[in-house]
Amino acid sequence: MPEAASAPATQATIGDSEFDRDTALTRREPGVYDIDLSAGWTIINAVNGGYLLAVLGRALSDALPHADPFTISAHYLTASQPGPAVVRTSVVRTGRTLSTGQASLLQYDEQGREIERIRVLASYGDLDTLPDDVRTTAKPPAFPPMDQCFGPEDGPAPVPGSSAITDRLMIKLDPSTLGWALGAPSGKGEMRAWFGLADGRDADPLSLLLAVDALPPTAFELGIRGWVPTVELTVHVRTRPAPGPLRVSITTRNLAGGFLEEDAEVWDSEDRLVAQSRQLARVRLG
Repeated sequence: MPEAASAPATQATIGDSEFDRDTALTRREPGVYDIDLSAGWTIINAVNGGYLLAVLGRALSDALPHADPFTISAHYLTASQPGPAVVRTSVVRTGRTLSTGQASLLQYDEQGREIERIRVLASYGDLDTLPDDVRTTAKPPAFPPMDQCFGPEDGPAPVPGSSAITDRLMIKLDPSTLGWALGAPSGKGEMRAWFGLADGRDADPLSLLLAVDALPPTAFELGIRGWVPTVELTVHVRTRPAPGPLRVSITTRNLAGGFLEEDAEVWDSEDRLVAQSRQLARVRLG
């Protein structure tokens, strides 16, 4: 079992944390929600894709008869900015164990015209009703204890520009995936870290949607710096995470045509695989 993290002096709880407040929506009418996207979750002045997915995930939790995301696929159409946004949801199908819905996040341009930022299709259920039987060949990632790993506070900002999101996260990176920060990227396309929220809030299914997209991009270890915008992201939530720090492992095997994939696994403090994801991201070469 992994080494436990030291909790903040005053630990936030699920439902009463900065993450919960910043993903909270106001229901305008059935299926329509208003939110003010927080600038606290930006990187290079754009709102982080995992935070945005959690916002849409929360809206669907309210709109559907089941509360927990099982699988959620998002297409990122345009870059979201901090400020007012509208989420529109629709129910595609409801069943006894699964419900499917779709959602879009929209903002407005200077002329007041709607711009769709993200479109999501998701299936929801009840994680607490799933059977305990597990048959897997997957193994938790092996990397050093937290006190032998390094966070953003231990070095310069990972990318130029705003990195407000790092103040809201507890990230301790495996030293073997930190070559990029020292000017000597490994070329392996790997990123591994201990992960949590800075205020000590434990993970839940919605925060797992953030966890899969919160580490520095694997492109850094491939020797590529700068913004790596997500084109599509699919997340599978496998079980409700136990309290304590998460371990996130992300790998890229193929960069071609200016695009790469990132495959992520998220493991909890009880060595359970709690979430998986794959995203396609654009790389700006040259």
